[in-house]
Amino acid sequence: MKKMLSLILLGFSLNALAADISVKVSGMVCSMCAQGIKKKFAPETSIRELRVNMDEKVVTIQTHEGKDLSDETIKKLIQEAGYNVASIERK
Repeated sequence: MKKMLSLILLGFSLNALAADISVKVSGMVCSMCAQGIKKKFAPETSIRELRVNMDEKVVTIQTHEGKDLSDETIKKLIQEAGYNVASIERK
């Protein structure tokens, strides 16, 4: 029982080390925009999952536990893909 509780607590603490980043992007209009952004972020090993919501114009990034992605890197990659960052929010 103690082992199970320890594993559960460890799982919660590891998830706490992962970052959830929400990036408002201006200029995205189609699914090709989403593919271009995904392609730019693909080499980043710190990213566990990246989702592009075209309706809300938001890119959501989840990093691996213990990893982070700087705002500067995010802005640079979005700009290289041809778009502008309106805001970045970390949860």
